[in-house]
Amino acid sequence: MLLNTSFFLRYLTIVGLSALALVGCNSDSSSSSTAEVTTSDSSTDDDTDTSDTVVTEYETSNTIGLLLNSADAQNGYTLFGGLRFNQTYLIDNCGEVVQSWDSDYSTMSAYLLENGNLLHTARFESAVNSEFLEAGGDSGRIEIINEQNELEWYYEVNTDTQFMHHDVEYIESTGTVLVMVWNKHSAEEAAAAGYTGGHALWSEQIIELDPTADSADDAIIWQWDSWDHMVQDADYSLDNYGVISENPQLININFEGIDVEYDADPIHMNSVDYNEELDQIVINSRNFSEFWIIDHSTTTEEAASHSGGTRGKGGDILFRWGNPQAYDMGDEDDQKLYLQHDAYWIDEGYTHAGQIMVFNNQPNFYGNTDYSTIDVIDTEVSDAGDYTINDDGTYGPTEFTWTYTADNPTDFYATNISGAQRLPNGNTIIDEGTTGTFFEVTSEGEVVWKYITPIDQNGALTQGDSPQNNFVFRINKYTPDFIGLSYYSLEANGTIEDGSDYTCELFE
Repeated sequence: MLLNTSFFLRYLTIVGLSALALVGCNSDSSSSSTAEVTTSDSSTDDDTDTSDTVVTEYETSNTIGLLLNSADAQNGYTLFGGLRFNQTYLIDNCGEVVQSWDSDYSTMSAYLLENGNLLHTARFESAVNSEFLEAGGDSGRIEIINEQNELEWYYEVNTDTQFMHHDVEYIESTGTVLVMVWNKHSAEEAAAAGYTGGHALWSEQIIELDPTADSADDAIIWQWDSWDHMVQDADYSLDNYGVISENPQLININFEGIDVEYDADPIHMNSVDYNEELDQIVINSRNFSEFWIIDHSTTTEEAASHSGGTRGKGGDILFRWGNPQAYDMGDEDDQKLYLQHDAYWIDEGYTHAGQIMVFNNQPNFYGNTDYSTIDVIDTEVSDAGDYTINDDGTYGPTEFTWTYTADNPTDFYATNISGAQRLPNGNTIIDEGTTGTFFEVTSEGEVVWKYITPIDQNGALTQGDSPQNNFVFRINKYTPDFIGLSYYSLEANGTIEDGSDYTCELFE
């Protein structure tokens, strides 16, 4: 068990069965047991005893699948696919499958859309240019699958110089899709841009696609490329020469991040998110240990420049945070993010709405222990969508708004992939992707739901098995009133794994 605090017995005083409503959900095959944690209200009146009992938590002895469900968990359905299996699953809080989708490919990110369709990245696990498989996070394709489990649309980027990777973002208001693409520049092109490494270099593109376009060529309606926003201080004869610390809106082409897995991939974006109110995009750079916010209100031409758009800065960085060393400010003591994943804006109406949440993979990178945290950052954006820089030349804040760390920090750790999502009730659901472990915590850090992915490259597992490579890049949880769920019956159809035998009820 990764987080022992999740399995303490919790005794609460609750008066009356009407305090909670229960919806039935049983898995019954053959091998595990359940501990039902209950509370009771007993009173004595004229020698007559009455007792009401309310179940508030189900804890199983499972090795995979559901480990814990409690009344404090957000009622809803969790969506996940895997890097080593081709199905995407939607499960309820009792760990039973209510919907699944098939593909010929495994997946990184998966999202349920308001029209009931599934959008996911599809992993080729091969490439025209095999270099693109060296950095990690390769996909090559995105797919939309409808509620009848039919392929509705797909798009591929897989050439000698370009390859799709990691994450995808659907913009509901326009029906368009943001994808991430590596763009290879030759060693000669890199040197001409002031790069001193002496080899080819990949830039990062964000491409916006229209799934209703008549052809793949017509589908691209907007794009941004980091290559247009580089600065260097090695060759003053080049147009992009500048003092790095005086140009935080630009990307130092010669910055050397920590733990770079492939030299040609110095930025390594791994997530993209869109804020419709601000009309801005946040992209997460693992290797820079920063996230960057850019303007989406630009035209493609403006996005390639340093002016234009609502903010007047073209495609330059509006805000960056996590590691001021990336723009020659501060030192190791000022670094806050380390090889992080899944930077996204918390939804309006939720706790810490409008702030950025990240999965901080290795906050003790320079130390002697390995652990991860979930952190929330207030970008201090104005109502107009502007950001300010501190007098010392760095972007605030200096501290996190909220952090989750396990009681024993090393009990929670993922070297890479992974993500987290703030939920309507204030909880946070976390994907410890390298172990396929999902768990939900309250704002105080109490674990109230836990599940271990029971499928790997060999297929569905059986209770007692130890998963191998049950990696899950990203998960998303949807509340019962999410409109996209209305296209499905959501009937519980048993667990993914074989051999489960436990009792669980869904708390409304």
